[in-house]
Amino acid sequence: MTRLKKIKKIKDNTTPKEKDFFKGIEPLTDQIADKTLEHLWESERERIFVFPESIGKSEDLTKDQMILQSVNDTYRSGNVMGFLGYSDKDGDYRLIIESRFSSEEEDYFFEYMLSRVLDIPNIVDLKTDADQSNRLFNFLLFVFPYYLKTAMRKGLFKKYVRNRYNDANVKGRIDIARHIKQNTPFIGNVAYSQREFSYDNNLTELVRHTIEFIKRKPYGGHLLVRVKDEVQLVVEATPTYELYDRQRVIEANKKNPIRHAYFREYRALQRLCLLILQHQKHQIGSGSRQIYGILFDGAWLWEEYVNSLIGDAFYHPMNKSRKDAQKLFKGEDIKGNLIYPDFISRNNESRIIADAKYKPIKNIGHSDYLQVLAYMFRFDAKTGYYLYPEAEGNDDALLWMNKGSTYESVTARDDVSVTKHGLKIPAHARNYDEFVQQMKESEDEFLRAFDIG
Repeated sequence: MTRLKKIKKIKDNTTPKEKDFFKGIEPLTDQIADKTLEHLWESERERIFVFPESIGKSEDLTKDQMILQSVNDTYRSGNVMGFLGYSDKDGDYRLIIESRFSSEEEDYFFEYMLSRVLDIPNIVDLKTDADQSNRLFNFLLFVFPYYLKTAMRKGLFKKYVRNRYNDANVKGRIDIARHIKQNTPFIGNVAYSQREFSYDNNLTELVRHTIEFIKRKPYGGHLLVRVKDEVQLVVEATPTYELYDRQRVIEANKKNPIRHAYFREYRALQRLCLLILQHQKHQIGSGSRQIYGILFDGAWLWEEYVNSLIGDAFYHPMNKSRKDAQKLFKGEDIKGNLIYPDFISRNNESRIIADAKYKPIKNIGHSDYLQVLAYMFRFDAKTGYYLYPEAEGNDDALLWMNKGSTYESVTARDDVSVTKHGLKIPAHARNYDEFVQQMKESEDEFLRAFDIG
């Protein structure tokens, strides 16, 4: 009997779609509608990989990032992109969330941001097809090098392990049963075990198994060449690696997830490795009543992509990783004192505050204004920018701040302004290479506002 397969495609940040549009995949939409990414990250972490993983700890995303949000009789999409599936006894259901800049056939902009931010080679096939499980699985493989490199910035993971020996240099606990079995008749050796601090542990073995698994893919070598130094370190650190030991290593990691906050990057890598090794493409979605997929926070991708463009001229505090926090007020124990402007210019004589916004220009307002103006006041900046992607060809919107009040008189200042500055996303590229070339031209134009390029 052929299983029913239903696929629907939507775009991020779109105007609400009638709920009837999602007819046929209700078993999936019922699982995700009106739920934040944090909720899915917490409840489905064994089958849904949310990128970046720190998304589950972000207050902003907890509050307003939903895959589908009900608005009367419609669903509205947010900043989330990616692929979701759900399987039950009746069939398989898929939801593809593309960037709002995608064409009917391709999503070059999503692919381009992934390649710039994650250093993924141009092997991501974003064409829709009947086998969405294969695409889900491929994306898990493609983000592996990024997570491996990020985790290993803290060095190889090292922990205590208990190693078993059988020799004359007894240094640990004697294993009586094993000693009798292996050393009868007695020839001078003693079976014992010793607790040692080692790089060759269950986690590094799990990473090694994932590396060997990817190597066997047709594109595996091309994918891993960008982390060849990290791969070599892992291989050298796991001399006890054996292919037949994979299931034991998987179970050991499932029972002992990394919990220490310092090693959160390794925890993310551990989860990703488990998903790859347990959910091979013929396994994704198997079984009954399972939701699975990989989701990307479009706002994070856009912010990190913008950083790749202007990072030489701007500092980049990072909210999600709690890196380079700034203080709003003097003092230590003040609630809400830490702030994370997206970008602070390195030029402190004519300071600029810039905020990356992955949403249409018409949606930038209200609290966005208040936030940037507060940051500008804090850092003595006279100029602010909202940096957003756009396809309409809009000119910059320059907003001069008012002074005075309606009780007296209101006039525009001539020294404090905020500009909505868009990066033009090509809409008519015939192929990916042409899209990249057009993006380079858009980036050059985008950077002229900051006299960098």
